[in-house]
Amino acid sequence: MITADKYYKERFGHKMYKAAISLDVTCPNRDGTCGVGGCAFCSEGGSGEFATSGSMSVTKQIDEAIGRLASKVSADTGYIAYFQSFTSTYCAENYLRASLLEACEHPGVEAISVATRPDCLPEGTLDVLEQIARKIPLFVELGLQTSSDEVADGFGRGYPTIVYDEAVGALKARGINVITHIILGLPGESPDMMLGSVRHAVEAGTDGLKLTCLYILKGTRYEALYKEGEIAVLGREEYFDIVERILMDVPSDMVIHRLTGDGPKRLLIAPMWTSDKRQVVNYINRRFRDIL
Repeated sequence: MITADKYYKERFGHKMYKAAISLDVTCPNRDGTCGVGGCAFCSEGGSGEFATSGSMSVTKQIDEAIGRLASKVSADTGYIAYFQSFTSTYCAENYLRASLLEACEHPGVEAISVATRPDCLPEGTLDVLEQIARKIPLFVELGLQTSSDEVADGFGRGYPTIVYDEAVGALKARGINVITHIILGLPGESPDMMLGSVRHAVEAGTDGLKLTCLYILKGTRYEALYKEGEIAVLGREEYFDIVERILMDVPSDMVIHRLTGDGPKRLLIAPMWTSDKRQVVNYINRRFRDIL
């Protein structure tokens, strides 16, 4: 297992930060193509609460994101243009190409990461991504969340796991680095099932993993179920017990891009232990100092 920090330093020669930006896109699970309202855990911001508005130019968004980070980073820091909100490839190929090329041309950007759904990668879009990958290091982040189709149907993912498998294969065939998002603590999943989702992603060929706990956010379908006592969230120890099992199980060359995340505080209902980022980071450093 390799931490993202170590991976980036070895690949780029210094620390890398993500500049979160948005495109003017939505999601097939919102516009009626395969569903409405998004996944049950997804907020109105489409997982992009820390990004800027998609109505702004890509260049301006990157400038603003770098500006917000300026006081926290050193002079030799590099930036990844992170197309984060909603489904970044759910758009016309020309718009996607122009947006990614604009990010490529920004002097502060050394790599690009594109968050999307596995079912939003038609052949023409793959061609665009391959073109960009020839110009600049490119990461494509796929929201698998779980390999259980039954669990996925419960939150309304909108595609079967085989679509994820095919997407990973298609991206890898074009030389594109794949990062897979997995949520731990989804309703109906045991720790063994969560570990199974990680193993499935590894076997499918993912290059990296992003782990996070299930958040209950205001305005989501899970909010009502949580308040009614129909679903629960993982405690801190319980969550990191599962994370530890995962870290002990993944291959030695697997890049771990995230052990957990921090939901937007203005929307977060549970688990509240995730709201104190510094405390969580200190806990991770203590617990996993011999692993990371």
